[in-house]
Amino acid sequence: MVDEEKISGQHLIESLKAGDEEAFTRIYKEYWYRMFLVAYRKLQNKEVAEEMIQDIFTRLWKERAKLQIASLDYYLFSAVRYEVIDHIRTQGAQAKYLDYYKAFSSFEDCNTEDVIVYNDLSKVVNEGIEILPEKSREIFKLHRQENWSVSQIASHYQLSEKAVEYHLTKATKSLRSHLKDELILLFLWGSFFYS
Repeated sequence: MVDEEKISGQHLIESLKAGDEEAFTRIYKEYWYRMFLVAYRKLQNKEVAEEMIQDIFTRLWKERAKLQIASLDYYLFSAVRYEVIDHIRTQGAQAKYLDYYKAFSSFEDCNTEDVIVYNDLSKVVNEGIEILPEKSREIFKLHRQENWSVSQIASHYQLSEKAVEYHLTKATKSLRSHLKDELILLFLWGSFFYS
């Protein structure tokens, strides 16, 4: 069975890329208010939220020919997400992030945003794992992802359990350091959707 909604979305994207003002107007009318609500609920500032969404749509029109958009929902709500994060970053030190978390922790669930947060978190974690030294990376993956015990890993690599624990500690510290800033932002953004 053909997914009419998907075909309609792809047609809109192609029409937009071709410079069809009617397609742009349709996208604007369909998404503007929902995007504004997401930004406003996080920033609690109507003017900033409105300006943010206007900027996103201005860029969408100006850069339409070179954009790679597979899904309008994903593209537009990701744009809102990044704009909000950039705005929060400019507001000052990380202590302010906690204030934002407390202020906006009652946001409704939204499936598209949940998927974005999960995918971004997975990507950041995987990037952190991939920069580990080879042996530490293999041991970490076996322990954390395959649920191998320290003794199983020690036997497999013919290492002492202390050596395995050393690799796990080293990998965990490296991963924490790599993820520190990214996880704070992802946690705060994700918390808006899971409270």
